[in-house]
Amino acid sequence: MKKPVKTRKSSTKTPKKQKKQGFSDAMKAFLLVGVIVAFSALISFAIILIHSSLNKEKTVNENDQQNEIYQSVFDDVENDTVTLKEFILNIENDAVQNEIQFPEQNAAQLNAQKPVNNRDPVPVSSSTAVSAIIPKQPEKPVQNLGTLVFVIDDAGNNLRELEPFLNIPGPLTIAVLPGLPHSAEAARRIRAAGKEVILHQPMEAIGGQNPGPGAIYSNMSEAEIKEILARNIAEIGPVNGINNHQGSKITMEKQTMQVILSFCKENNLYFLDSRTTSDSVASEVARQIGIKFTERNVFIDNEQNKDAMLRYIGNGLTRSQRNGSAVMIGHTWSPELAPLLKEHFPLLTEQGYTIKTASDIVK
Repeated sequence: MKKPVKTRKSSTKTPKKQKKQGFSDAMKAFLLVGVIVAFSALISFAIILIHSSLNKEKTVNENDQQNEIYQSVFDDVENDTVTLKEFILNIENDAVQNEIQFPEQNAAQLNAQKPVNNRDPVPVSSSTAVSAIIPKQPEKPVQNLGTLVFVIDDAGNNLRELEPFLNIPGPLTIAVLPGLPHSAEAARRIRAAGKEVILHQPMEAIGGQNPGPGAIYSNMSEAEIKEILARNIAEIGPVNGINNHQGSKITMEKQTMQVILSFCKENNLYFLDSRTTSDSVASEVARQIGIKFTERNVFIDNEQNKDAMLRYIGNGLTRSQRNGSAVMIGHTWSPELAPLLKEHFPLLTEQGYTIKTASDIVK
């Protein structure tokens, strides 16, 4: 009798089990991919953070460096330790040393990269760059230090000595001597140059020096004195006033000065006392009569050298600051005086002094 044959179980899985196994494999693959992606994202984020931190630190350091450069230059300007030219040079030198690039360099690079046409912007200069970076410093108001009057005596001797004074860029009062070969022509040229003309009236001195033609002496009558004054003014006039040439003796005599100053009042002229003597009575008589009057404060050219004349002008500046004005007298025959005044007139104005003629300050 034959034994029944045993059948082998088939190794083939049922569809249900195959589906379950496939799902499990897919889940494992998905999780693996997710882990890899997450790990990559974490690494990328760490790299970005490190790079950003380094850039930020570099930027802060560069900004701090530039701020220190500009602040050091501002401190110099505020302390008045550098001129405007030095101020600009300091900015540009610091920029080169610290590798700071100005807009001028950027503009040059851009212009080299593109064709030039009529609509191209003008390249930026270094001065424009500096003005764009640095705020404009407010200008300090100029202080009023008083009025200066410069009177130049003894015109009329020759025209060559007079000419340099006519080229001085500012107000001058020039006193012309009468009775000389160039008196009338000197007065004409002075007026043509826009300067003020007055009569430099010769008067007797204590020492007996010769005062020159058209002089007034103490033994003259009132009529003689007035006739001489009228003749001299007719020669060089019109004039705004009179000052004395020498005259130490005449300006001490009250009666003679009353005649001279009465003539001034009648002809609407002021009198400028050259004060050739400290005993002058001119100011006292002028107050009594009631005429326009002023007097000399400083002789500029008692010594014929530039340093001494600057020292005397300095005395006048001190008087101007103290009293509001100063009258300074020089002479046409001082060769250093005209160039000195021409050089210093603009400087005096910049410092705060006002330069006027004698007629502007008479009282």
